[in-house]
Amino acid sequence: MANGVWHTEYGIEINLTQPDLGVRGYPGLLEEIMTSVSERNPQMLECLAHHRGKPCASEAGGKSPWMFIRRARVGGRSPLVAAHLPITHKPTPAESDQHKATKERIVETAEGYGLAADAEVGMPNRRGVTDAVVTGPSGIQIGWEIQYSPLSPSSVHRRSVNAMEHDITPLWVAKDDTAALIDRAPWARVDDMSWREIADGSEMVIRGGYRHLQVWRCLSSSALHCPDNGGTGHCGAIHAEWFLPALCDPPKPPVRIEDLILTSATGDSVPVFVPSRGGGRAGRHMWVPRTECRTWRELTGQWNPLPKVQEQTDDEITFSEQEIDRSCRAGEEGWFRSDPRPVRDLGQPTGGFTLARMPAQRKRRATWITQVERSAAAATLGCPPWEVGPCIGCGQLMRRYGPNAAMACDACRASAIPRQRGA
Repeated sequence: MANGVWHTEYGIEINLTQPDLGVRGYPGLLEEIMTSVSERNPQMLECLAHHRGKPCASEAGGKSPWMFIRRARVGGRSPLVAAHLPITHKPTPAESDQHKATKERIVETAEGYGLAADAEVGMPNRRGVTDAVVTGPSGIQIGWEIQYSPLSPSSVHRRSVNAMEHDITPLWVAKDDTAALIDRAPWARVDDMSWREIADGSEMVIRGGYRHLQVWRCLSSSALHCPDNGGTGHCGAIHAEWFLPALCDPPKPPVRIEDLILTSATGDSVPVFVPSRGGGRAGRHMWVPRTECRTWRELTGQWNPLPKVQEQTDDEITFSEQEIDRSCRAGEEGWFRSDPRPVRDLGQPTGGFTLARMPAQRKRRATWITQVERSAAAATLGCPPWEVGPCIGCGQLMRRYGPNAAMACDACRASAIPRQRGA
């Protein structure tokens, strides 16, 4: 990262540590240089070393001498820094072919299921074009965004909000486990396949972004470990977390892109935002089965629908008013290091809910449990939640399974059988 950059269109040197950026007479310059690369000339900002004919470590490494501006966090401060673009922003021909083949496969698959599907759908406000929109029988609209090239988090946020404002649920498709879109909006990750494999119908398994809810009692006989004890030991409580299909107990079958095309449009798979176990605003977006989402909401009390992608609040920019360092720092250790993109799709269990222990009951006192406890027990045992109500024959309290179950005890039902047969 660097504290200065060259503006190729204005022919000026910008000092990011100065409140006026080291230049005068350019109103709106800060907003301009902070604009997403997807919305401006990617060669607008240049490495100062490259501009001066000096060695550019990024270009020497086969990457780009062009730069973008972002906020950094250093000891409670928020300075502006310039970083090299990871690649030339224009997708390669292979990436373009992959993108086109995936888009066509989504539309053709949806139409094969009898769903309405269109490619390159413009937003009503003319602020974007969605790669493919699939509409389900009940009117659910899924906006598929195939993103095989790098995209900034701010662009993911802006385009996701724009889609949801028009009642379109975004579904981002990535092939890279470091993609910035992962967990920041409803997403799915597939393998890096050639365009010909995609077009020929080779299996496209969802490797990340789709999960199943696992609810289990934390006993020594359980194959799942205790999330509250660092993955060791057993606490006896009931836990609930979201797992990848292959890591479930027993393992769930893999989800293919064809499955997600159909179930997302019919509502059998739904997007959900799961807060991190530590609480706060952090969390992950994912696709889950609708029935399991209902169980999760019963356990956690999170009954709100998928929230809008929240606008990220930025700290006030800090200007340290220093001299520009005109050497290229790409790849160096320390403050100027250009770090590789971290892996975001780690595949670990996420979310997390632990049912509080019920208080000890005195002898001869009825044990009443809450609806959450009842739902957790039902999910653990794999049966519908039971409810308590009076028998319609004798009035005795009894359990029933499901809202449509008969409300008569075994004795009353047995006595009614002969009369029903005409005896």
